[in-house]
Amino acid sequence: MGNIVLSVRDLARFYDVSRGFLKPKATVKALNGISFDLEEGKTLAIVGESGSGKSTLARQLTLIEHPSAGTVSIDGEAVDYDNHAQIKSLRRKVQMVFQNPYGSLNPRRKIGDQLSEPLIINTNLNAQERKQKVDEIMKIVGLRPEHYYRYPHMFSGGQRQRIAIARAMILNPKIVIADEPTSALDVSIQAQVLNLFMDLQEQLKIAYVFISHNLAVVEHVADDVLVMYLGKAVEISDKKKLYTKPLHPYTQALLSATPSIQPEKRYKKIKIKGELPSPINPPPGCSFHKRCPHAVERCSKEEPSLREVDGRQVACHLAEQFV
Repeated sequence: MGNIVLSVRDLARFYDVSRGFLKPKATVKALNGISFDLEEGKTLAIVGESGSGKSTLARQLTLIEHPSAGTVSIDGEAVDYDNHAQIKSLRRKVQMVFQNPYGSLNPRRKIGDQLSEPLIINTNLNAQERKQKVDEIMKIVGLRPEHYYRYPHMFSGGQRQRIAIARAMILNPKIVIADEPTSALDVSIQAQVLNLFMDLQEQLKIAYVFISHNLAVVEHVADDVLVMYLGKAVEISDKKKLYTKPLHPYTQALLSATPSIQPEKRYKKIKIKGELPSPINPPPGCSFHKRCPHAVERCSKEEPSLREVDGRQVACHLAEQFV
């Protein structure tokens, strides 16, 4: 096993929300006990439909929010959320690429100034050294030297995402959290940006947590996949096993909805009934049982825990029958 750069154990994030006048507050369990390890130079994809807790997880991993419970270790160092000096130094090691390149750049500042900003905050480099470093990273992501003096509105969507990637990479992080980094781009540009991510990983040995709802994209970039449903992990597997034979009914349904032009990669269509349940009032037992085509009585009463089945982790009472 390689060097573990990110280790997460029983991570949880709960929010208190108002239910209206004179009603008691409710607790939303946006994340509820997520655990995984990520090796240097590898990609873990986090997948699930909207509302499953993917972006909440991203905020915990980038130290934007404090978790309600659980631990995060970055490059072998356990995060102490009360130690501001440690948080500042660890933030250099974990950077984020956001979904929307239009929203993550300041429209009033030149690109060169925006790329220099992390260096001003986090390093002691002088102006000349910063300019040199920015020029280097712009070249790596496929931007030209004259782009340094331009504003965000002068670039296409794909170029803006390259700028956002350059900003994330400029501090030489160990881990990059990419939250739906291609979903706001044209399909023709998506492949270019994904290939850039993979080239940078090869050159710089960066580990990625790649958050997406697009399983066709995930198949292209991931080494391992964590499937989330209503704040919990329902299946954690290496990519090949998951795409060959998904064991959790929710994973099966997600894959069946993935279009493919190759007949051998088309999965039997599975219709999921209903909508994602409210995280304020999740169903008892397995949180997926009301939508699951295979559910039995046990599923509505007893919550399945993650256990090993066929060399991966699955939270389903019936997983063995799908092997």
